[in-house]
Amino acid sequence: MGIVLSFGWMRNIIKSYWNKLKNNFRDAGIYLHFTTRGNTVEKITDFTKKDLKLVLLIHGFATTRRSVSILEKRLRMDGFDVFSINLGGFLGRLNSKGIDELAEIVKNKIDSLDKRYHIGKMAIIGHSKGGLIGRYYVSMLGGDKYVHTLITLGTPHRGLRLAFFATLTVIGLISKSVWQMKPNSRFMQMLQKNPIPPNVYTVSIFSRDDEVVPSRRSRLEMEPTAKHIKNIELGGYTHTDYLIKRGVYEVIRQELG
Repeated sequence: MGIVLSFGWMRNIIKSYWNKLKNNFRDAGIYLHFTTRGNTVEKITDFTKKDLKLVLLIHGFATTRRSVSILEKRLRMDGFDVFSINLGGFLGRLNSKGIDELAEIVKNKIDSLDKRYHIGKMAIIGHSKGGLIGRYYVSMLGGDKYVHTLITLGTPHRGLRLAFFATLTVIGLISKSVWQMKPNSRFMQMLQKNPIPPNVYTVSIFSRDDEVVPSRRSRLEMEPTAKHIKNIELGGYTHTDYLIKRGVYEVIRQELG
């Protein structure tokens, strides 16, 4: 009887690891698919439109603007005016630059748009590293002047342990951001010491089934009285599912109001 139970336990463990491995390979395939499609956009936002409902999408590490294309289409169908920014990076297309440097790119783009079109306030949705870019922008660069809502998806607000291993590979040579995302790095400590402005409603959405950024690393620290910050933990979604699954989108749509 004990042998049968042990065999069943081992089988369940192997099955669980196999399913996680399949999900990881699937995620890698989806990332590769989007990345090879580059930074071109299918539709250009008309910033001269009245009553803009602007949403800026910021993609994650080692991806391009096309990684957020499904999310963009859903938002457009619901009446939002969506745009993204070419963040460049390795090979001129992969998001690999420093988070602070990329936040400056975001700032310059938004300043330029407002100077030309008087765009008013917007929402920012950032996937993974993109959420840290958005957070740095509103907390360190005065972005709260233009942003009313910040939604992050699977973002390592408490640093990413995988970054330790990345710095030991060629990735650490081409990307400043993996050094910044290490837990307790000077960058992460600086970010923690600069609170998110109270006029920016901020939501961190994460999943306990995310194998890339564990949910405990995505949880925003907040004071009990901080009503402008919210953590939402989901289940059953992988790191790329935030961008493609309808269930996650429904949560995003609700938080956008």
